[in-house]
Amino acid sequence: MTSDPTTAVRAPGPVSQMTLIRAPFFHTPSSPFSDARALVCHEDGGLLIQHGLIVASGDYTTVRADAPADARTLDWRGGVVLPGLVDTHVHYPQLRIIGGLGRTLLDWLEHVALPEEARMADEIYAAATARAFVKALLSHGTTTAMVFGAHFSFATASLFEAAAAAGLRMASGLVVSDRGLRPELRQSPQEAYRASTDLIRRFHGRARLLYAVTPRFALSTSEAMLEVCQTLVGEHAGLRVQTHINEQPDEIAEVRRLFPWAKDYLHVYERYDLDGARSVMAHNVHVSDAELERMASARTAVAHCPCSNAALGSGIFPLRRHVDAGVPCALGTDIGGGTGFGMLKEGLQAYLMQRVTSEGMRLTPAHLLYLATRAGAEAMGLAGEAGDLRPGRSADFVHIQPPSDHPLAAVLERANSTGDVLAAIVTLAGAESVAEVRVQGDVVYRHPMRVLEGG
Repeated sequence: MTSDPTTAVRAPGPVSQMTLIRAPFFHTPSSPFSDARALVCHEDGGLLIQHGLIVASGDYTTVRADAPADARTLDWRGGVVLPGLVDTHVHYPQLRIIGGLGRTLLDWLEHVALPEEARMADEIYAAATARAFVKALLSHGTTTAMVFGAHFSFATASLFEAAAAAGLRMASGLVVSDRGLRPELRQSPQEAYRASTDLIRRFHGRARLLYAVTPRFALSTSEAMLEVCQTLVGEHAGLRVQTHINEQPDEIAEVRRLFPWAKDYLHVYERYDLDGARSVMAHNVHVSDAELERMASARTAVAHCPCSNAALGSGIFPLRRHVDAGVPCALGTDIGGGTGFGMLKEGLQAYLMQRVTSEGMRLTPAHLLYLATRAGAEAMGLAGEAGDLRPGRSADFVHIQPPSDHPLAAVLERANSTGDVLAAIVTLAGAESVAEVRVQGDVVYRHPMRVLEGG
């Protein structure tokens, strides 16, 4: 762990619009998997914000000395500031089915997830779910998310509208499938192309929104539908791609049956140019060495969802093999297969699962912070915009300050080092400890108790 020198960039506009935040803060401008000094901490830190950007970042005394005299100062000592959390895999239609335990993936899909996703055909229900979903993300400190939309165009539009209204940074898209699911969740390739093109026109690049082409998984997409996905990516600049891969053995066996020409699961997506640096594939628990080699070469990212992997019995993610191969990895909550919206909890679960396997990696708090923040921004192609607290980045951050009677507050009082502080936050901080969340400098969430107290 290191404390970097104060750095700054010049921002346009009147100095009176600057805000200076004084608080301890942590971030990982580089990867702890390759840089032992990746974790940066300022115990008395300063972040100078102007026009939604961080323009100076470092020790408070230095930042204060260089800041204009009339900069508005917010004193957040007593809490900690972290970069905004980045969730790289989550399903908005599954908000109301969290906690469906005791099933395998395909059984859970048939009896729990897909019946709820069919309810998104009700426009009022879908819009209410979208608003509640976005609020849940923000209240847990998530400022950026890669989200599976719905199988219905209007329901996916409701999600984009809710995210734009709330200020969430999000990539999402219509979930396209034409086989293997309930009939009401299928579209023809032609319908999927028309609906996706309309959504791209309406939302891609608007506010803080990006469009992600979203084939649910190879089981539910024919070759004709995958060709539609390939066409969409080719026709529109800057689109992302998201899907599932290698989650459970029975899923992999069915992919092998449906695509007998494919040498493995990844090959299905490769044939249609759906891999690469713009793509995030969830799970990848049961992956071959050949697939890892090709993913690393193409810079295809993996969303590791440890709570979901445990809840659905998928297995323990081979993190060491991914890291050794050079495959980019980040974290996702995988609601509703996962167990909640807390990205810090996903980090803790990743730590715990790696501890109980002989092939696991010994993760530090720095690794967990990186996986929950900058790694996600890298996976989504947003590393130059979000994920850490360096000057020039968007002012996306979360203020962690537990209630005075919360166990985290008691632990922090006795913490002997900055590493202990971060470890305690990862272990104990939930939504109750998220005091305020900002995206591009805008307050997008403030804890209700802070509002009542005038904080």
